[in-house]
Amino acid sequence: MAGKSKTKKSRKTARVPAPRQTAPPTPTPAQQAEEYERLVARYPEDRQELLLEAAHAWCAADEYDRALALYRRLLSPEDGGCEEPDLVDAFRIGALWDAGREEEARAAAAAFRGRHPRDAGAWNFVGEVFESHGDAAAAEWYTAGVTHVLGAGTKVTADVVEASSDSFDLETLFIARHRTRRLACAVHDDWDDVADELHARRQSGLFGDVRPLDEAHDPIRLRRMRNGEGELLEAEIEELVAAMKDDRAARTGTLKTCVLFWPPEEFTRLLQRSPEAATAYGTDHADHLRQVESVLRELSEEGAVRLAVGRATLAGLEAHAEREGGSCGEQGTRSSYAAELARSGVAVDWPPPRNGPCWCVSGRKYKKCCGNPATG
Repeated sequence: MAGKSKTKKSRKTARVPAPRQTAPPTPTPAQQAEEYERLVARYPEDRQELLLEAAHAWCAADEYDRALALYRRLLSPEDGGCEEPDLVDAFRIGALWDAGREEEARAAAAAFRGRHPRDAGAWNFVGEVFESHGDAAAAEWYTAGVTHVLGAGTKVTADVVEASSDSFDLETLFIARHRTRRLACAVHDDWDDVADELHARRQSGLFGDVRPLDEAHDPIRLRRMRNGEGELLEAEIEELVAAMKDDRAARTGTLKTCVLFWPPEEFTRLLQRSPEAATAYGTDHADHLRQVESVLRELSEEGAVRLAVGRATLAGLEAHAEREGGSCGEQGTRSSYAAELARSGVAVDWPPPRNGPCWCVSGRKYKKCCGNPATG
């Protein structure tokens, strides 16, 4: 009897769940900045990327002087310089303006323009700085960017833009130029026609008829959207939902192409559950983020439309694998899981607005996070 009683007790004890481990607190932007700076000595080959991340984090912490010091360090030949000085200088201009030093920012922007840079990403960022601060000259900066990147004598067409090695950022320049000119009630010109064509090519097949840029960038519509007017927002949402439910999308093959993104905790759980997944995603979460953005950009450059990011969970993958009779470690299972996320409407459209929140849920703007060309 004693032995039997002991057995029952041991079985009961075995059913007691292990205590749940609490996740460590999320570091503050200042703590992240300090960590990036410490890593420079450890990984000198990643010096530029780490210092840029540190500077962005200091900006997020409103410690602009510390961010500006890092930008100066990156731009100083005596301190090693950097591979993309024009882009770094564009970030410096934005930090100066965000810090309330507008005159210095304008002087730095004038010097930037005087050097005639060819980096479309840098021109985009400077244009966004002027646009985000309500400056009427924003459209002129986007125009100057197109001229410097393509060359003053180039005949500009949609085909020329798409054939460019920098087509993603160059197309963004055209769309931003169209938007700011439309808001300023400027007369439609030939380059606005190019923006229309690029937009139509990129959006064709998404929801049937493409919303023209003139309508998408309508000043009254944008103003109402920014002011959060409920009726307009509800109408936009209803239109999107109706389009997603349209059976024609499935029949014509216009469903989203979805790439899986694993948030940090889910990424760790996945590798613990299926170590072989490291072959596809790597063992470092920062590399995983860069990989997701890189794959999406490559798909976009190859002409893919309606791209999306699916925020994956291990529980969701396991449930999908059980339904489909597959294994979590198989690439085919993960691909079909991504497709399921897209079909169910929970995937996030890519790319997000450059001033909108990043798809990786970092809380930072897309242009300062995964959409930052320097981190690609």
